[in-house]
Amino acid sequence: MTVRIPLEISSKLDGLARDTKRSKAYLAGEAISSYVERNAWQIARIKESLEDAKSGTAGIPHAEMERWVKSWGTNNELPPPEPVHRV
Repeated sequence: MTVRIPLEISSKLDGLARDTKRSKAYLAGEAISSYVERNAWQIARIKESLEDAKSGTAGIPHAEMERWVKSWGTNNELPPPEPVHRV
């Protein structure tokens, strides 16, 4: 695999490798691993949440959110709606 990075980042990577006494390849591998793990976790949670919303097992119904938002700035501002958690 070949990875292209901007010259500025390459220079910072050189300095970090020197200061930590690690190879650039090691640091790049650690950075990619961290990025992939974090983003895979986030995407999995987003997909899970979308499925919950589609199935109606979690979330806040649109009509309740709309009612709450329309109450903003009025004399009768409503409290935020509670999320639905059906099992």
